[in-house]
Amino acid sequence: MSATTDPSTDSDSDSDSDDSRSKEERLKEYLLSKAQDGELYFKSKFIADEVGLSPKEIGALMVKLRDSASDLSVEKWSYTSATTWRIETA
Repeated sequence: MSATTDPSTDSDSDSDSDDSRSKEERLKEYLLSKAQDGELYFKSKFIADEVGLSPKEIGALMVKLRDSASDLSVEKWSYTSATTWRIETA
């Protein structure tokens, strides 16, 4: 047996982090473009197709963006059958 690592497993973990980053960037760019003229209210399930992400992925990314995006103000606005998010450019 060889002591070397399997390169396919190494690249899988790298692609997961790259994939996650690109999803976050894609969502952030979408939100910035939609909130240019003021504020935006939305539910993840209604923008999922436009962004190419599942509503669950969007919800998880919104929590990250709330903490990390300095150019967006992200607020959990209300919950009626799904979370409504309020976005405003900072």
